[in-house]
Amino acid sequence: MAEETEAGHGVVVQNGEAVAVGAGHETTGAAVLEHAEVAMPQLDIALYPNLIFWLVVSLVAIYMILTRIALPRVGAILAERNDAISNDLEQAALYKRRATEAEAAYNAALAKAREESQKIAAEAKAAVGKELAVVMAKADAEIAAKAAESEARIREIEASAAQSVAEVAKSTAEAIVAALGPRAIDSAAIDAAVTARLGG
Repeated sequence: MAEETEAGHGVVVQNGEAVAVGAGHETTGAAVLEHAEVAMPQLDIALYPNLIFWLVVSLVAIYMILTRIALPRVGAILAERNDAISNDLEQAALYKRRATEAEAAYNAALAKAREESQKIAAEAKAAVGKELAVVMAKADAEIAAKAAESEARIREIEASAAQSVAEVAKSTAEAIVAALGPRAIDSAAIDAAVTARLGG
């Protein structure tokens, strides 16, 4: 960068320092630009080795920090997370296997219970059928005995009633014959007449 003074002198900035240029030194725009470019460190070729060195040092430091501190922590976190996921998957598989086994055991127990209940029901039905047959046979026998006894009793009552009716009829007939006249009562004829009448 150049500045003009009143006496025709100029000032050129070189390497961060102001350099006075007299009237006998003519400065062109190209020279001023060259001095300005040299004044920027990143454009100074002489500084490249130093910049490259510090760049390499920075990269190595970053690499060491990543490999010694950051990456191990991230790896440990990922490993712990993978272990937790693996444990969860194993627990889920274990619970699923136990649930499957429990379901199979439940189905087997249910099938066995159904089979036993059907067997018990069949046995109970057969036992009830046998008992019912015995009870029915006994009831039929008792009913038949009662019916025979009733029939015998009815026959006895009928015979007794018939005998009583015959006796009453004979007595009535004898009384009627006696009332009709002083004739002798023929008991045999009266008995025959009453018997014939009742029998008819």
